Amino acid sequence: MVTFVDRVTLHLSAGKGGNGCVSVKREKFKPLAGPDGGNGGHGGDIVLVADPQVTTLLSYHHSPHRSAGNGGFGMGDHRSGALGETLELPVPVGTVVKDVTGETLVDMIEPGMRFVAAPGGIGGLGNATLATPKRKAPGFALLGTPGWQGDVLLELKTVADVALVGYPSAGKSSLIAAISAARPKIADYPFTTLHPNLGVVQAGDVRYTVADVPGLIEGASEGKGLGLEFLRHVERCTALVHVLDCATLEPGRDPISDLEVILAELGAYPVPEGQRPLLERPQIVVLNKIDVPEAKDLAELVRPDLEARGFRVFEISTVSHEGLRPLTFALGQIVAEHRAVEASKPPVERIVIRPQGAEREFTIRVEGGTYGDIYRVLGVKPVRWVQQTDFQNEEAVGYLADRLEKLGVEDELFKAGAQPGSTVVIGEGDGVVFDWQPSLGSVAELMTAPRGTDPRLDMNPRRTTSQRREKYYASMDAKAEARAELEAERIAAKNGQIGTGDEGVE
Repeated sequence: MVTFVDRVTLHLSAGKGGNGCVSVKREKFKPLAGPDGGNGGHGGDIVLVADPQVTTLLSYHHSPHRSAGNGGFGMGDHRSGALGETLELPVPVGTVVKDVTGETLVDMIEPGMRFVAAPGGIGGLGNATLATPKRKAPGFALLGTPGWQGDVLLELKTVADVALVGYPSAGKSSLIAAISAARPKIADYPFTTLHPNLGVVQAGDVRYTVADVPGLIEGASEGKGLGLEFLRHVERCTALVHVLDCATLEPGRDPISDLEVILAELGAYPVPEGQRPLLERPQIVVLNKIDVPEAKDLAELVRPDLEARGFRVFEISTVSHEGLRPLTFALGQIVAEHRAVEASKPPVERIVIRPQGAEREFTIRVEGGTYGDIYRVLGVKPVRWVQQTDFQNEEAVGYLADRLEKLGVEDELFKAGAQPGSTVVIGEGDGVVFDWQPSLGSVAELMTAPRGTDPRLDMNPRRTTSQRREKYYASMDAKAEARAELEAERIAAKNGQIGTGDEGVE
């Protein structure tokens, strides 16, 4: 049995960007012909696509975890890594995409609309791209950044021109089956319809869609029954059709009281901002089941009261199809008039102005800590640069320091009150923690140290073998010089003593 699902939470994981490559080209008679490390490939995006052929979110209900492909690593000889495979997820037209806080990200009301729900990571640059006239052979490359990971909420709101509303077992499913090719489940017990059914109706030159909304009861707008679960499916409808049961056998019910309850629930339902309230839209009342003699008499009795309240009333029978043709043409006229009004409106043009430098690229937040203030650097660029840095490579760390200094992070740290040795964290959570030491300026491009090292960083304080050998030789030389001086002083003193004795003998 096919299940209708109109709300689901997706757990998305976009592809990770590939790392850049560190490589030096070697040719015959040219052992160091320059860097040739390629760039890493970008990670794959996860894209939502509005597809008219999809009518439910059932597949995502059973498999909510979706991930895209990772980008390939860069290689030598200027070969870039492969791009991660983009994952396209088809969703029904009318799907609203929200974040975890409930804020609407996009309303996919047009077939073919595309929305990048999870952007892939950025591929790292290879050392060939990082080379400059002053830094001719970089000994490092940038790492790929991780893709976006998180949850999004998909909520389906049926896109239909006309909505059939009414009490359970009022005949809404029978009506949509009689006027269209839709074949919903029909039975003689309440709440037979558990999900909205769509049908296409052709009335002359007008073709429109009709949605059969599950039955409403008193208190539906507060969560009783199935009404609140499906009332959102009438938000996009142009007209409402109140289907009233004139042959009900339940005590205390009649078409007038049923209509009062439905109107109260529709009036209590809040529609999104910018949309017309449900009760301000065109409404038609349908008195159903007039093939029953008692129902026919009741319909004729209540019709004057309904028309006095301003409703257009149609008496129909879904069994004998009596009155269906006038109803379908009346609905087609309403839909055609609404489409003409919408077509005459000028399109709303959205102009988004983002002046350069209007938004700060980073912020610094001072947080209190057990051992003093912590200065947290937040921003898209600093966080991305940290993700791209190989902290096992001294030259890469120096390159990161230069980028942060050029961005103005050090100046802002001074303004925030940071002192040499203060704790600085880049990014939310644990982030990257280091003891800040202000630099004197950007000198990474003027380095003459071996590739992969930065003399500004003392990452390995232990002495090397050559340094210990030099110190040993220097110590031995100093000892030899000291012994030579002592020996010279001893010989000089001895010669002086001998000279004094000889003179006494004479």
